[in-house]
Amino acid sequence: QVQLVESGGGLVQPGGSLRLSCARTRISRVIPLGWYRQAPGNQRELVATIIGGGGGTTNYADSVKGRFTISRDKAHNTVYLHMNSLKPEDTAVYFCYGKVGLQEYWGQGTQVTVSS
Repeated sequence: QVQLVESGGGLVQPGGSLRLSCARTRISRVIPLGWYRQAPGNQRELVATIIGGGGGTTNYADSVKGRFTISRDKAHNTVYLHMNSLKPEDTAVYFCYGKVGLQEYWGQGTQVTVSS
């Protein structure tokens, strides 16, 4: 049963921008918390998370600091990843991550390709 739905991936030139969205489905109780990515031949790695009440506490991988921004809507139903100054090494499948209690959930993944 699908709990998290991602959108916004695609092909972009180096230096370009994309915005990824991750929304929980209408029947889901999963709270979307962040983004991971996996490039071919590599392990899945953390990109950014946003956790906690209020505006949330954010955490970023060193490789994306200053270029990517994670945000969410007030109801905590949707998490966004704003990606600027994209580089070819950002090419990967991006996965949304969420939790209900101790149970973890993953989205189906969305491809981001940075190439000229």
